[in-house]
Amino acid sequence: MSGQLSYSYQTPRGIAGSLYDLAPYAINSRLNAEDTPGALKYGMGAIIGDTPGVSVLAPGAAATPEQFEGIVMTGFTNQMNMQGEVNIYPQQTVGVLRYGNAWVRVAPDEEPEYGDSLYLIITGANAGMFSTIDTNMPVMGRFIGGLGTGNIAPVELFNQKNVSE
Repeated sequence: MSGQLSYSYQTPRGIAGSLYDLAPYAINSRLNAEDTPGALKYGMGAIIGDTPGVSVLAPGAAATPEQFEGIVMTGFTNQMNMQGEVNIYPQQTVGVLRYGNAWVRVAPDEEPEYGDSLYLIITGANAGMFSTIDTNMPVMGRFIGGLGTGNIAPVELFNQKNVSE
C-alpha cells in the first residue's frame, strides 16, 4: 500500500490576477465581451469592449494604448471544470484593475526585474500577457519584482487616464 508521505505547506508565490499587496487600488466591474470561454484570463491585460465602461475584450493586433482598460482580476469565485480549467465565460462579470499592484501573466522566457517598463503583448499566442520588450504596446506601469510561481510577476499599474498625454 502506498500513500503520500510528504506534504508541502508552502503557498505559491503569487496567483495570476490577484492583488500583490494592499497598496491603494481601483477595480471596476466589466462584462466579458469575448465569445469563447477562456479567451479572457485572470492576470492578463484587457482592452475596452464594444461598450466603453461596460465591457472588455482580450487585446488584438489593432489595440492601442488608449484602449487599455486594465488587468483582469480573480475574485476566487470560479470553479474548475471537468478538464481542470478555470474559465471566464462570455458575459460573465469580471473585475478589472485600473491602478494598483497585482500579479500578471508574463510571456514565457521573460524574466522581468524591479523597475522594468511594462508592455502589453497584442499579437500571437501570448496576446494579453505582459512583457519588458518595447516592441509591444506600452502600458503606464512597471514591474515591481521578478517571477513568482510560474509565468507571473508583480506589476504596479498607474492610472491609465493620461496614457496618450
